[in-house]
Amino acid sequence: MTRGIVAVAAVAALAVAGCTSDEPGTATTAPKRNFQPGADGVGDPYFPKYGNGGYDVRNYALKLKYDPRSDELSGTATVTAVATADLSRFNLDFSGLSVSSVSVNGKPATEAREEAELVVTPGAGIAKDAEFTVEVAYAGKPAPIQSADLGEGGFLHTDDGAIALGQPESASSWFPVNDHPTDKATYDIEIAVPQGLEALSNGVPGEKADADGWTTWKWSEKVPMASYLAYLAIGEYRVETSTHNGKPMVIAIPESLPEGGDAEDSMARTGEIVDFLETQFGPYPFEAYGGVVVDDDRIGYALETQSRPVYGGVWFKQNRNLVVVAHELAHQWFGDSVSIAQWKDIWLNEGFASYAEWLWTEKDGGPSVQESFQQEYDDTDWQNPTADPGRTGIFSRAVYKRGALTVHALRLTIGDDDFFNLLKTWTAEKRNGNAATADFVTVAERVSGESLDGFFDRWLIGDTPPEIPR
Repeated sequence: MTRGIVAVAAVAALAVAGCTSDEPGTATTAPKRNFQPGADGVGDPYFPKYGNGGYDVRNYALKLKYDPRSDELSGTATVTAVATADLSRFNLDFSGLSVSSVSVNGKPATEAREEAELVVTPGAGIAKDAEFTVEVAYAGKPAPIQSADLGEGGFLHTDDGAIALGQPESASSWFPVNDHPTDKATYDIEIAVPQGLEALSNGVPGEKADADGWTTWKWSEKVPMASYLAYLAIGEYRVETSTHNGKPMVIAIPESLPEGGDAEDSMARTGEIVDFLETQFGPYPFEAYGGVVVDDDRIGYALETQSRPVYGGVWFKQNRNLVVVAHELAHQWFGDSVSIAQWKDIWLNEGFASYAEWLWTEKDGGPSVQESFQQEYDDTDWQNPTADPGRTGIFSRAVYKRGALTVHALRLTIGDDDFFNLLKTWTAEKRNGNAATADFVTVAERVSGESLDGFFDRWLIGDTPPEIPR
């Protein structure tokens, strides 16, 4: 018994000295730490300053309050992350709003602003592989993010509320974030707005609470999500909540659009379209469904915001447009669940979503996929590459439509059985992750048993019309 007490004391002494003992009389010195600043970007070729280095975010917990009357947003963001290097300091992408306090693991930290970066220096270095929590309190009038070549995105004040939306960059306009698709995380979003307004976001809806003239809305996205897919829609909406396949379905239509109009008719078919796409792509990857229509002339697009796409009202003001619904819902697999590794790989999102338009059109009694393919093939300008289209080309026809041409040409090349097996294999193996064009080629060759490098070179990069496979 005395010998046991001595042994415990000896181990304790070694631990205090920063050593470990694997066996009696043997001690190992703990590794020396070399704390360095995290990089101020992930080095994406198109957007080198997007994202940050040195850590991997696991969760964003956002507690926000927004008053449209003053256009004031305030709140606290709690970011839980794991260090991927020994960090002396690190950056978060954050623009516009004023920071009142920052803490790391509950202790005050030093903060500085460098353009659209929030630089956080904790009181002590953070060791590689350690989990840490950053809490940022902030407030102010949020502003959209302006890009000379990519337009406007981010937080937009509206007549009755606000919309926070955009691609490739929007999140940093309303919360501090590691803003690149490679750092996917879960989200818990809580936002208080004046009573009478709705506040919509991603994922599963939580309990609403009214107090002192404010309504607090809660949303939870427990499947990892790329930051540009996070959104807010605040204003006067008709919100319908139901279930589909046992999961919540939330549809929101602005009060400014007529009841029973094209927007509602189109949104009502969301579940039907998802069910069809499951037969093509495999199981739906998220825990909620739905769609939000916004009525603002600045939103002339639709975006595949995770679990609940957002559609600009322009799509529904002239005729019911189910093609755009099929496109954005297909992104739940291609772009949201399986996300790009770099922005040059965006055809993996848009090419497959555009192909889903053709699949749905055929299913809904329109032209066949082959007819849609042939028409697009005849109209395509083959001078613009699909893979690596350049920063200003990420939303080009070459990415969307030539991308869809490549998808169908692959189907013609490897046959239907291998093709649809490939789609389901890809979405299953890469679920909740990131991937590049080279990864897709590898999986396509494995599933089909064919060498496809030449095929992808011709269809994604070549500057002359490829021969159509027969």
